[in-house]
Amino acid sequence: MKKVFLLGAILLGFTSLGIAQTTPVTATASAAVDPNKAEFKFDKEVHDFGTVNEGPAAVYEFKFANTGKEPLLLTNVVASCGCTTPKWSKEPVGQGKTGSIFVSYDTNGRPGGFNKAVTVSSNSKTPVKVLYIKGVVDKKK
Repeated sequence: MKKVFLLGAILLGFTSLGIAQTTPVTATASAAVDPNKAEFKFDKEVHDFGTVNEGPAAVYEFKFANTGKEPLLLTNVVASCGCTTPKWSKEPVGQGKTGSIFVSYDTNGRPGGFNKAVTVSSNSKTPVKVLYIKGVVDKKK
């Protein structure tokens, strides 16, 4: 009987310990975001080129504004594949100012549909934003 009681007490102790340890983790996950941080707002986050001819690059300019109070710095912009090339300003974008990310898709030798992602990393409240380009490349005749 003592063994059953002891086993029950040990199981109850482990259960209590497990519950106690999850409480602090939940509390830290809901930490407040700095209201003064930079934040970007894009005019649009998806661009559809429609149908484009094979050969020349399809280029689009994603425009954004810094709606936060601190300067916005784009730390990295990465395309989902080598056929898509992003270019962006490395200079901080001040409060209320605008910036651009140019995305170029190489259509040469790529007939058919495409849907590509461009991941933007920054110091903003939303530190990672994903932009998309899509369309159809009409085969060269």
